[in-house]
Amino acid sequence: MEMLYKSTRSTETVTASQAILKGLAPDGGLYVPTHLPKLTTSLSDLSKKTYQEIAYEVMKLFLTDFTDEELRTCIQKAYDEKFDTKEIVPIKKAGGAYYLELFHGKTIAFKDMALSILPHLLITSAKKNQVKNEIVILTATSGDTGKAALAGFADVPGTKIIVFYPKNGVSPIQEKQMVTQTGENTFVVGIHGNFDDAQNGVKKIFGDEEFKNELDAAGFQFSSANSINIGRLVPQVVYYVYAYAKLLEQQEISEGEPINVVVPTGNFGNILAAYYAKQMGVPIQKLICASNENKVLFDFFQTGIYDKNRDFVLTSSPSMDILISSNLERLIYKVALEDAETNAEFMKQLSANGKYEITEEMKARLSDFYGGYASEEEDAAMIKKLYEEEHYIIDTHTAVAACVFEKYRAESKDETKTVIASTASPYKFIKSVLEAIDEKYAQLYEEKGDFALAEELAVLSGVDIPKAVEELRTAPVLHKTECDVDEMKNTVKRFLFKD
Repeated sequence: MEMLYKSTRSTETVTASQAILKGLAPDGGLYVPTHLPKLTTSLSDLSKKTYQEIAYEVMKLFLTDFTDEELRTCIQKAYDEKFDTKEIVPIKKAGGAYYLELFHGKTIAFKDMALSILPHLLITSAKKNQVKNEIVILTATSGDTGKAALAGFADVPGTKIIVFYPKNGVSPIQEKQMVTQTGENTFVVGIHGNFDDAQNGVKKIFGDEEFKNELDAAGFQFSSANSINIGRLVPQVVYYVYAYAKLLEQQEISEGEPINVVVPTGNFGNILAAYYAKQMGVPIQKLICASNENKVLFDFFQTGIYDKNRDFVLTSSPSMDILISSNLERLIYKVALEDAETNAEFMKQLSANGKYEITEEMKARLSDFYGGYASEEEDAAMIKKLYEEEHYIIDTHTAVAACVFEKYRAESKDETKTVIASTASPYKFIKSVLEAIDEKYAQLYEEKGDFALAEELAVLSGVDIPKAVEELRTAPVLHKTECDVDEMKNTVKRFLFKD
């Protein structure tokens, strides 16, 4: 059965490859599958398969206009030796939960799981649709998407990639990873604003029909590497199916036994992927949405009111410093019973007033979800606690999830076995992680910087410094462009028409 995709704001349908190419629907909506497929292979059979094999079994159900050979080739090229472990996603048991380590790829963050395959899906989609234009990937990042997208698309023929990030809103390691990125087709810009400003600026460019026509005449067309692109979301579903299958293989759970999943999230894509996995037949009981002090999602799940009109907080988990969670629109559409008109009205209210309120009936359909949040102090305390009690070191984002997991369990008395999405290596946030363990590291950072701390972290954790960090020691800064938010479009123009 062919899988088609429709916008959350209209009824027009497109194929999977067309949805991947477009990124964002012409009406500003996000593409969603016309139905969520059920797994066609049993979880017990999946438990005997590799990550690559499970990826095929899941993704073939969503990408039905890809041939078997095309899809298998994309998967093979994505999940190879660029990951530092053969299993791709190890699962570590600690603190009464199972940590799904999604950070063993090239840029040591969970975004590698999808952005390792997106370039291959995109290029295949372009060939399938006889696209002659050069594809320009336009992306806003709160820290991790940017580097993972840059690494994925660097020197990929037929593409250029432009990444906007908040100049003072990412960690030092995150920034250095981006500004040292090689590749003739890569461009990085620090904007004078926060992530929401960057994301809104990118969406505005996507919606500029006159600019699109100008680009088309010059042989360019836009696409996105953000999680608004369905080609990002589908690969993320895979690792939740994999997590259940592997726990089954390891006899940590029995077949059919429910699990809970905790996801630290800002843009909502990662937890939405878990929700899709549940709809496909994975026995996920509760989807626990963990926020940092930018707790717009926590408030939404408490009240049914989404309100971005609040102070923006810079935290030690910057990839979650987001007030406009783009992927939530896909869930709103679902609980509005796929009423595109109703969803479009909510998004219009969000754009005009910065808030909207769903109905009581819609709120009742969110019972699969639980929202929680952690303060900066709680986040740091959790890193210290897990290190001292389990000798396991997690990053600041994963610590938010661990805090919310403990709060949920204390409040609900729910003892269901739980998977925590561990979204980044602690090496990506060295300063915050080590200062949480012992304040003495603040002084060492002032005196010797990130790389001295990396060596300390290697000793404490027993985990070698990842290649992604080691390479930064001597990497030259190649990208120095900065701009104001209202200059983003002109900056894109300068990159594309520089010749």
